[in-house]
Amino acid sequence: MRKGEQTRAAILDAALELASRDGLEGLTIGLIADSMQMSKSGVFAHFGSREDLQIAVIQEYHRRFEEEIFLPSLEQPRGLPRLSAMYAGWVTRHTREIDSGCMYISGAVEYDDRPGPIRDELLSMVVAWQKALLRAARQAVEEGHLLPDTDCEQLVFEMRAMVLALHHDARFIGDRHAVDRIERGYVRLIDSYRTKSSKTLPHLRLVAGDAR
Repeated sequence: MRKGEQTRAAILDAALELASRDGLEGLTIGLIADSMQMSKSGVFAHFGSREDLQIAVIQEYHRRFEEEIFLPSLEQPRGLPRLSAMYAGWVTRHTREIDSGCMYISGAVEYDDRPGPIRDELLSMVVAWQKALLRAARQAVEEGHLLPDTDCEQLVFEMRAMVLALHHDARFIGDRHAVDRIERGYVRLIDSYRTKSSKTLPHLRLVAGDAR
C-alpha cells in the first residue's frame, strides 16, 4: 500500500479498538489523533468528518467479519455443513469479543432509536448477515438436510437469539457455561428440523477448543 493508504489503515485499526471499548459514539477525531500521535487535521485528511470515520469503522468491521466467517464457510458443501460453518465461525468470533463486545450488538443498542447514516450503515450490515444465514438455511432444505416444511426465518431467528443470549450471559452475567449452552442449544434446534437422511451428517463444533 502507498503511505496514505497505510496511514488510513492504521487509523482504522486504532478506531476499531477504541470503538470496541467505548462504542461508536465514544469515537472522536481527538481520541484517534491522540492514539495515533497525529494532529486532528491529519486524521481529517483521511476522514472528512467524525461521521465518515464512524461509518468507515462499521464497514471495516463488516469486511473483517466476512473475511473471517462468511468467505471460509463457502468452502463447505451447500446445506447444513455450510450453515453450521457460518454459525460456528460467528459464535467462535463472538467468544473472542466477550470483553470488547460485538459491534453488531453494541451498535444496535447505541443506534436502535437514532435515525441517520450511521444507523443505516450498521443496519445494512446486520441485515446482510441475516440474509446470508437465511439463504444457507434455505439451501439446507433444498439439499434435503432439513425438513421441507422448515420455517427458515424462524430457524434463523432462534439462531440469532441464542447469540444475543450468549452475549448477555457471558458479558453481563459472567456465566462461564454460556458457550456450552449455545452449543447444546444449536444441536437441539437443528435436530428438530433434520431429515432422517441427514442424521449421518456430523454436528460441527461451534467453538474451537481453545476459544472456551
